[in-house]
This record gives sequence, structure tokens and C-alpha cells, in this order.
Amino acid sequence: MKKQELIHLHGLLSEVRDRFEARTDSSLSFSNYDEQTTRPTSIHHSKNDHRAAVLTLANGLTTNMVETETETVAPHAD
Repeated sequence: MKKQELIHLHGLLSEVRDRFEARTDSSLSFSNYDEQTTRPTSIHHSKNDHRAAVLTLANGLTTNMVETETETVAPHAD
């Protein structure tokens, strides 16, 4: 993945985080991501920095979603 694509994905995941936090009123744990200095607007940071931030943010989102979602959805094929 190119650096520009990682930055774009980073921005999208950041937006998902913002909307998820607005939807759930509980305090969510994104401490691993918040400790990093790379943000979607940090275009001067390296590709590896953005890759690490994307993976950390995605992991934080999935962990928080698993903890907050109570309704299970049965898998099915279209």
C-alpha cells in the first residue's frame, strides 16, 4: 500500500472512531493509539508510522466494538 493510501485509510479510521465514540456514550479505550504521535494530518511522518497507527487504531476499534455490541448477527451468504 502506498503512503498516500495509508494516510487516507488512517483518516477514514479516525472518522469511524469519532462517529463510534459519538454513538456510544461510554468511555472507550484508545490509549495505545492516543500514545502515538502520528495522526492522519501528520503527512510528514513515515509510511511505517502511518501503518502502525492504522493497525493500532483498527485494533482499538474492533476491541471496543466487541465490548460494546450486545446484539449478535447470524452469518449468511447473499
